[in-house]
Amino acid sequence: MLDSIRTMFDESVFDQPWFNEPWKPVSRPALAAWLLFYVAFLAYAFNAHGGFLFIDSANLVVHEGGHNLFGWFGSTLGLWGGTLLQWLVPFLLATYFFTQRQTTGFVFCLFFFFENWLYTATYMADARAQELPLVTTGDPDFVEHDFHAIFTSLGVLDYDTKIAMVVRGLGWCGMIACVVWLAFQGRKNRNSDPPTAPSLR
Repeated sequence: MLDSIRTMFDESVFDQPWFNEPWKPVSRPALAAWLLFYVAFLAYAFNAHGGFLFIDSANLVVHEGGHNLFGWFGSTLGLWGGTLLQWLVPFLLATYFFTQRQTTGFVFCLFFFFENWLYTATYMADARAQELPLVTTGDPDFVEHDFHAIFTSLGVLDYDTKIAMVVRGLGWCGMIACVVWLAFQGRKNRNSDPPTAPSLR
């Protein structure tokens, strides 16, 4: 077992057998439905103007779980742990679907990995103002604003809105890139379909 683990780390990702396997095709109806879903979500997120999205309820649960999980490794990691787990969960799921070459699963998880950046950016931008309602699984008397504490410790509190703007922009770029890649994969699959023989009448 140790030899197999060592081999996995010794070999490049590009040498893994699954890397050269083709992506699993997506049917035209499924592709159209997924693209419609993503475009509708992008429009919904854009119209929210940085506000709370319905998916952020799930993000919040994972975020609070991250504080509890990483809190076992010290207060500093516990402070960062909410955002770390919030980003890690969809990223690791996307990595799994990447290795399985599952097109729709990979895009879905990576899309919402980047959507988490919008949620995080809203939290970051509030670091000085601290106007957002705070949620905690611990003692409400000792609740603190994650990014007020993080940015203060890093000495960048005065740049909270600028940092948030960059993170939000990257999140939007990532989500749009996922949709473009899915559309590209669908077109690639259609072009690779073997031509059908004409039927005789």
